[in-house]
Amino acid sequence: MPSRDATTHWEGGLQQGKGTVTLDSSNAGQFPVSFPTRAGNPDGQTSPEELIAAAHSSCLAMNLSGTLEAAGFTATSLDVSAEVTLGPDPAGGFQISGIAITLTAKVDGLDNDKFAELAATAERTCPVTKALSGTTITLDASLAE
Repeated sequence: MPSRDATTHWEGGLQQGKGTVTLDSSNAGQFPVSFPTRAGNPDGQTSPEELIAAAHSSCLAMNLSGTLEAAGFTATSLDVSAEVTLGPDPAGGFQISGIAITLTAKVDGLDNDKFAELAATAERTCPVTKALSGTTITLDASLAE
């Protein structure tokens, strides 16, 4: 299986410094980062938390798609959002204090109970969920009308 990489170039101290995250494997772009925008208004910059949210939502969408297929279903659509919260760490500094995932799916022929079971399985077996197991992750999954 492949590995992927990204790099960050940083200049200066924490409060006045700034950096650029480069998605090296895909060459999909470079994104500015700074601590003041991480801890406050994003002002057009990304953050580690936003990048984790992107990784988690895309991984879970892929994993749920495969979980549904293995159970004999194909999603018409899956919409997954992940909200990653940065907060103070009681031990000092900061921590990712939680990840709230909201998932809405359209899947023909699937009832709510079976969907809830499959969504929970997909969330539990998602590689990014596993990587973030030290963080509280909540899942709100529903079938769209």
